[in-house]
Amino acid sequence: MYAGFGESPTSAARRANRRATGLTTALVVVLLALALLSWTTAGEEDTGPGASADGTGSGAVPDSDEKPGQEPSGWTGGGGRTGLSERFGQQERPSGHVALVDNPLYGTGRLSPRPCPVAEPDVDEAESMETFLNAVADCLDDAWRTQFARAGIPFTPPERVFWEEPGASPCREYPSRAGAFYCRASTSIYIGTSDVVEKWNGATRSVVYASLLAHEYGHHVQGESGLLEYYHEQRELSEDPLERNSWTRRSELQANCLAGAFLGSVRVSYPLDEGDLETLLTDAAATADREDSPEEERTHGSVDNSVRWTRTGWEEQDPGACNTWDVSDGSLVH
Repeated sequence: MYAGFGESPTSAARRANRRATGLTTALVVVLLALALLSWTTAGEEDTGPGASADGTGSGAVPDSDEKPGQEPSGWTGGGGRTGLSERFGQQERPSGHVALVDNPLYGTGRLSPRPCPVAEPDVDEAESMETFLNAVADCLDDAWRTQFARAGIPFTPPERVFWEEPGASPCREYPSRAGAFYCRASTSIYIGTSDVVEKWNGATRSVVYASLLAHEYGHHVQGESGLLEYYHEQRELSEDPLERNSWTRRSELQANCLAGAFLGSVRVSYPLDEGDLETLLTDAAATADREDSPEEERTHGSVDNSVRWTRTGWEEQDPGACNTWDVSDGSLVH
């Protein structure tokens, strides 16, 4: 800066220093304000639809041999339902009847359309099937981790055991009749990479196996959201076998819906087309209870209901649309 007319060089230098000091002070104040703003918003997260962030089996095999894990006995934050915004970030897992019918997960909205490009597997190669299942499981981890963050519920993805050789889980030995199952005791999904291809008659459309995995993952979602433990407790308290089956059907139909919700959310990037949807619904019908089966064996829901809840998930892509526990019309969960 040049000195003013009639001003000594020393005075000009002092004035320049004062101005420099003033500018520096102002800059520090601005930076502190920005830091404070960042600090106060760091813990907030978008809860809207665009935010990023015991065992049960499939098929016609009941899950009575699974043992639920130990979970907290209730909300530690006090009784009564609170708004999603008040619960968000508490990182508490609900339990009891609230976890079943009024779960925070039901208020999280549509699953975000996560990118999930999946290469079609060679169903005759166990290694290719394992690669495929891991790719879909990665997408499931991403999708449900985001959804649980919105709900403010702690979430840990399940372990994966994609077997080729026989083994044992805390819930049952495998191979199993279903070819796939979820074990809450080890929070793990078990799938036979060759067994499921054989049981599904060598089906080549990958959506069949993605649906199977997403269904078993749905049981993990039930466990992590706190409702699976209450379901098992109430089911075991029922002395009437038909009442126990009623509990089981609601659990299986909800897992169908949750699987449909995930697949619907990734249908663009996967990609899945109308042919895949038809295959998905055909498979839902095939794994339902047989129309002529006795009541004592009806554990997965009728053909119509199995298809209905799967389609509901696909179309709505919202866990709230999968609340099979708070349905007044019993015919929808039979």
